[in-house]
Amino acid sequence: MDFEQLETFLQVARHSSFSRAAEKRFRTQPAISSQIRALEEEVGAKLLDRSGGKVSITASGKLFQKYAEEILEARKAVLIAIAETERVPRGEIIVGANEGTCLHILPEVFAEFKRQYPDVAVNITRADYGKILDSVIDNSVDFGFMSMPVTDPRLTVVLIHRDELVVIAPPQHPLAKLKSASIGEVAKFPLVMPKAGHTRDALEDLFHENKLKPQYAMELDSSELLKRFVAADVGVGFIARSNVQEDVQAKVLVAIPMAEAPIRRDLALVFRKDKALSRAALAFIDTTVKIKNVDSVAAAKR
Repeated sequence: MDFEQLETFLQVARHSSFSRAAEKRFRTQPAISSQIRALEEEVGAKLLDRSGGKVSITASGKLFQKYAEEILEARKAVLIAIAETERVPRGEIIVGANEGTCLHILPEVFAEFKRQYPDVAVNITRADYGKILDSVIDNSVDFGFMSMPVTDPRLTVVLIHRDELVVIAPPQHPLAKLKSASIGEVAKFPLVMPKAGHTRDALEDLFHENKLKPQYAMELDSSELLKRFVAADVGVGFIARSNVQEDVQAKVLVAIPMAEAPIRRDLALVFRKDKALSRAALAFIDTTVKIKNVDSVAAAKR
């Protein structure tokens, strides 16, 4: 039995899926199955029930899960304690963020952090809002980057980036000529919408308040795909301003401010209030706040 096998078992147990565990562990599904079989042979019990086309955890598996989590937490604590004695941030931090944040907000943060602390490994888990929240709560990630508001009382919330929603359209679109667009003007055209999340909820509320029945041309779970389909003139869309700056500069898309009160898309760094923060974790918080505060000041001056 090794730490790799324990990590794999916990991923399968959390997601009730061998394929999802394979994605998370960057392994093939047969490799995941092989690790679980080896574990079950060693402990002499069936830990996961694969019958009926679903994966569920057995009674023995639930008991094993408890000890596996404790073992991995103990391993992490030992590594942190040893690193702390050297007074130099070491070890690993795991960060959860959505696609747009990973691509447009965090690269400079990670680059600066790795420059200052090359001995700290940084792993990124890409997920949507709900999954990031769950991952922070169950301690499978150390930090999450999430759109405000975040109201869970178990979390510490640090505002790190100010943003707002804008309308996007191809340069030849009628809306592209406007200095700002009302929600009523936008709703006259087919829309390319996010499938779920804070943005979708806020827009649905805005349509309802204005008694609008928009036509949805497409619903997507990727902000990058959404931009590509808007650029192809499938419809107009909505996205955080920071996620479209490069496309606007390249004249692939036009960003039009909303005429109504802006829908905020401010971003926060969140972590559990009861989490024991390592020296590496504290350094990551410090780096993130410093970098993004500089960005916020620069954005305000522009």
